[in-house]
Amino acid sequence: MTRSAVLTPHGALEPGPMAAILANHAVPGCEVTDPDGRRHTRLLTTPGGPRRVTVTVRPGDVELTADTDDDGEFAHLVTTTRAWLDLDTDTEAIARAFDADPLLGPLVRDRPGLRAVGYPEPFEAAIMTVLGQQVSVAAGGTFGGRLAAAYGTPSPSGLTVFPMPEAIAEAPPEELRAAVGVTRSRAATVQNVARAVVGGLSLDPLAEPVRLRKELLAIPGIGPWSADYLAVRVLRDADAFTPGDLVARRAMGNPSIRDAERRSEAWRPYRAYALFHLWTSATYRGG
Repeated sequence: MTRSAVLTPHGALEPGPMAAILANHAVPGCEVTDPDGRRHTRLLTTPGGPRRVTVTVRPGDVELTADTDDDGEFAHLVTTTRAWLDLDTDTEAIARAFDADPLLGPLVRDRPGLRAVGYPEPFEAAIMTVLGQQVSVAAGGTFGGRLAAAYGTPSPSGLTVFPMPEAIAEAPPEELRAAVGVTRSRAATVQNVARAVVGGLSLDPLAEPVRLRKELLAIPGIGPWSADYLAVRVLRDADAFTPGDLVARRAMGNPSIRDAERRSEAWRPYRAYALFHLWTSATYRGG
């Protein structure tokens, strides 16, 4: 049985960029985007196990369809999806905050409903962040698809459940490296993250950002960009920023990392939204 609900955002919604980020960051085998780009299907965790959901991004809202007949599970999936797609943020307040900024003002006026889309599964986000370091988004997705094919779990829905931390942590290192097609150092970082989670590292979105950043940076192979990126997309910290991000810095006119950090101070307490506007202006070519 399937259940559906229309999820109305707080304020405006930019459907094109939202659909694009879902499609561009999809893990092959674990997620499917329809050819029109507006329907995205994946598995989401519930207390009763993974459930297939489809989100259809529309100009004024998002339709959620889920394979469940349980009221509690469906309510959980609605809450998860609203957080994942950042539907409860008051985008009008962000637009007002950036309106006078010479760089962000025009971007916000062009896309006042841009949302800081996160990740619904924190461990998946951490592993995909590692796989996406210093490569294109498409290459990172290819690596993630290979990892899922090798260590994930097929589900009755036809989609693959992203690998559990234990499966990655316990894999023979050379086997994992060969399966994914990454360098030994990158494969080691993937396993270091998995072992940290198995050992008790919590990637809970409600975690205290400063403490979690320190714990992430203590993992061999995790640097400032990865820790900052996870703060934006997993913790959903509205004021997180990635001064080392090449795409964002290009949109800023190619300042140094130090200058990008300094310039971002003017965008507090919404630096994550500044980041999404910079990313979108640099990469999105849709209507």
